[in-house]
Amino acid sequence: MGQYFLADPLVLRDVVAALDIGRGDQLLEIGPGHGVLTRALVEAGAEVVVVELDAELIPELRQLPVRVVEADILKVDPGRTFPRGPYKVAGNIPYYISAPILRHLLEAQPKPELVVLMLQKELAERVVAGPGEMSLLSVSVQLYGRPRIVREVPAEAFWPRPKVDSAVLRIEVYPEPAVPLADPDQFFAVARAGFSERRKQVHNALQRNYKPAGAHTKAGLDPAAVSEALRSAGVNPVRRAETLTLVEWAAVSRAVSRMTESGA
Repeated sequence: MGQYFLADPLVLRDVVAALDIGRGDQLLEIGPGHGVLTRALVEAGAEVVVVELDAELIPELRQLPVRVVEADILKVDPGRTFPRGPYKVAGNIPYYISAPILRHLLEAQPKPELVVLMLQKELAERVVAGPGEMSLLSVSVQLYGRPRIVREVPAEAFWPRPKVDSAVLRIEVYPEPAVPLADPDQFFAVARAGFSERRKQVHNALQRNYKPAGAHTKAGLDPAAVSEALRSAGVNPVRRAETLTLVEWAAVSRAVSRMTESGA
């Protein structure tokens, strides 16, 4: 299951500190494993719900003063875990599904107010990247929250030892998206197309790969119309997707929507 269990008490301390736990805080922990972090969260005063998929770990977790949910986190609605009041999320998550988990958490209703996760270092660096090095992942996360790397974590901090180093990522989740969006699905359809051809000019990527949200086939956009839509959004068509800001992606999304509605 891609499990690596944290074994360094100093890293554990820093994870707990990053959560800013107050007594009675509601906290969802993903992938608690043997409960090392879980115990520290309870000791800090949090009311904890753990979500664990590995059935062999469930009996051990049920010995702790927490509510245990045996399930895949991607099939659990985080917003319904705590029906009263705000909640936070922590976890040492499987690296191979980190990106889906991030989007699952940040699009939950209601959203968590704070997320602190252990990620592969390279992935964490992609999340916090700024314009010039942006990716669909960084756009997806920064639309919903302010991410920062709390600390790097060497491979020897885990058992068994993974082949990569890790990082603790903290995301302060915004009450509303960082930029106003009339249609989030449309926004991501445009951004996904823009990033579909790495290091290519954004007008080429959009023209070849844009598929309206909900459509089953690509639209096959007119190149001249795409270039004009980008210019109307204030974006030079020869720029590359990784250089665009969130504000620019929102403007491009609106321009592409107007273009397709006009039949271009």
